[in-house]
Amino acid sequence: MEPIFIHRLDVRFRDCDALGHVNHAVYFTYMEQARFKHWRALWDFDGREGFPGPGIILARAECDFRSPARYGELLEIRLALAGIGRTSFTYDYEIVSADDGRLVATGRTVQVVYDYAAGRPVPVPDEMREALQRRLVAS
Repeated sequence: MEPIFIHRLDVRFRDCDALGHVNHAVYFTYMEQARFKHWRALWDFDGREGFPGPGIILARAECDFRSPARYGELLEIRLALAGIGRTSFTYDYEIVSADDGRLVATGRTVQVVYDYAAGRPVPVPDEMREALQRRLVAS
């Protein structure tokens, strides 16, 4: 996987379950945080004024767990563009411990470009397609 964007975060106490490792559902939040940071870097999107252009909805999310992450650990969420279709684009993720390089989880999400007024998917605009294909590595 060749990441186009990397987001780093510290595992918070509230992310952990009674066994002391990150709860499985939290990994989806980590992927969401990386997505939104990526979009902010691409489009200066801050979530307050609405998304620039058509909306984007999450159509699919999956995660495979490889090893537990624990409170205080520094994680890198590496995001790669797996593909762009007519109305959607797909991200792949690797969540890696920045402390020891261990693979914690992998994931994939499919985002659909959506016209809320019409209630249907629309083609990925050219400017969005071009921006998505840019390689940004930031945190």
